[in-house]
Amino acid sequence: MTEDLRSGDEVRADRLVRIGQPPRNRSEAMRKLVWVLPWLVFLGSPVDDLTSGRHTTGATAAGWAGLAAFVGIYLTIVFRQMGRPFRGGVVAAAVAVEWTLAVVLAFSLGSSWLGLFVYVSVMCGVTFPLRLAYWTVPATTAAMMLAGWHAHALDDAWGLFLVVLLVGYSMTGVRQLVATTIELRKARATVAQLAANEERLRLARDLHDLLGHSLSLITLKSELAGRMLPDHPEKAAQQVSDIEQVSRQALVDVREAVTGYRRPRLAAELAGAQVALTAAAVTAEVPADPDLSGVPEDGEAALAWALREAITNVVRHSGASACTVELLRRQTLDGPVLELAVEDNGSGGSGKGPGNGLTGLTERLEKAGGTLEAGRTKRGFRLVARVPLPSGMAVGSGA
Repeated sequence: MTEDLRSGDEVRADRLVRIGQPPRNRSEAMRKLVWVLPWLVFLGSPVDDLTSGRHTTGATAAGWAGLAAFVGIYLTIVFRQMGRPFRGGVVAAAVAVEWTLAVVLAFSLGSSWLGLFVYVSVMCGVTFPLRLAYWTVPATTAAMMLAGWHAHALDDAWGLFLVVLLVGYSMTGVRQLVATTIELRKARATVAQLAANEERLRLARDLHDLLGHSLSLITLKSELAGRMLPDHPEKAAQQVSDIEQVSRQALVDVREAVTGYRRPRLAAELAGAQVALTAAAVTAEVPADPDLSGVPEDGEAALAWALREAITNVVRHSGASACTVELLRRQTLDGPVLELAVEDNGSGGSGKGPGNGLTGLTERLEKAGGTLEAGRTKRGFRLVARVPLPSGMAVGSGA
């Protein structure tokens, strides 16, 4: 059931062997083992040499003991390197032991043991830092050539020369690939977290703007209905009807904001601003039929949010008796812009700094390439929001 809730890519990735991470279960351990076991093919010559009967009983026993120790250390280090590697000192000691065993066994038992240097080269490439690996891999190759010369088997040594040298360097490339894969996985997780945080901020801004405006209007009309109820029940009933409409629209807006599909329209917000200001007994000058042709959707939405926040602040905090809304197209040094200006004659809010609404508006406008200016004037408070227009558009008064 849980698997059904995730995407197909996530499920498939979860089933793959995780590169650079320890196995989570026996199945993953077996799959990782499959990648290691084929490399043990070079142990065929030492095993054949020990079972051939060419050595004394003591030499054969020593050879089996040395081979068992060599393979055990190799598998332990390689498996731990896949997920939880040993500390540097332990790894260096293990590689030194492997290097010594390979040299001693090859020098004492003959050329059949030259294949052990392949595993030493693999361990150097997998476990050592890159700079050290670049030196220890050729040193291991040189030791193998020296053992072949000592055993009078230079032909066999030359046959393994490129294998020992290249397999060590290829392991350094595999290590870097694994490290890159792990970094990409972490980066993807970070990007997903940032996207989730951005979505939370978007939702917080939308809910603040939506509910702040709608609840302010509901509160205002509720007060009006309460004052009208004793003497003017019909007018109070009209206010209650308006409250119902506003609350229903607020519910729709919240649902759309949560699903991420809400894109407010500036014309609708201008009409709503006229209603809200009139209900608050504020003399309003609002453009009735603005020209919004050619305005990008992102820019229009940003200005609509700016207008909603500005009108909410006028109604709730300013104590103004008059408010003017202007919508103009202007030519600036940066190109044509659509400018929304909201100015009232009130005293403004009591806050000492920008509130959550203005901060959210600044973020919205920046995403649309616009700017926001807000501050007190001689008359009261003025908010100016600008968004860029496509180049080549006619510039003139839009209201």
